[in-house]
Amino acid sequence: MQALKEVGFKKAFKFLIFSFFQFFYRILPLPQFRSWALLLAGAKIGQDSIIMDVRFFNWHHLGLSGLKVGQKCFIGDETLIDLYNRVILEDSVTIAQRVTILTHMNVGYKDHPLQKYFPATSLPVIIKSGSVIGACATILPGVIIGERSMVAAGAVVTEDVLAKTLVAGVPAKLIRLLK
Repeated sequence: MQALKEVGFKKAFKFLIFSFFQFFYRILPLPQFRSWALLLAGAKIGQDSIIMDVRFFNWHHLGLSGLKVGQKCFIGDETLIDLYNRVILEDSVTIAQRVTILTHMNVGYKDHPLQKYFPATSLPVIIKSGSVIGACATILPGVIIGERSMVAAGAVVTEDVLAKTLVAGVPAKLIRLLK
């Protein structure tokens, strides 16, 4: 009941609607059908992009209007995308399987004892053209991945990544420049 009080009836109703949409979206058999469903619901999906069995959450905040996928992108199975804020993938971005893209941080209810230390925040994530995100990597809110950069598998990206670089680790650090 506290959750309903904090988010309000309108967002709770939106959550219910998007829950039904997600159910139908997830049973669609082909990536092309998923792309069409996302387009119909307000996302921007570029030509020749492939969206595998991607999972979205927080649809009821910004919604699919906050999702922009450029041309010739690939998003792998079981990738988890937070739609609390905008997620922008420019052209030719590859996201491997089980990547997590977060656009917000919240420790819990407004009366949670850690709220004063970690207040709720929300920032967009932008992945520039030609970049690759390796399997099981995590991209935190507000991060911009520079053009033609590589984020290694399992990396946790806490800050912006420069163009034409390889980053790896937890937290992700510069490994080398890419020419």
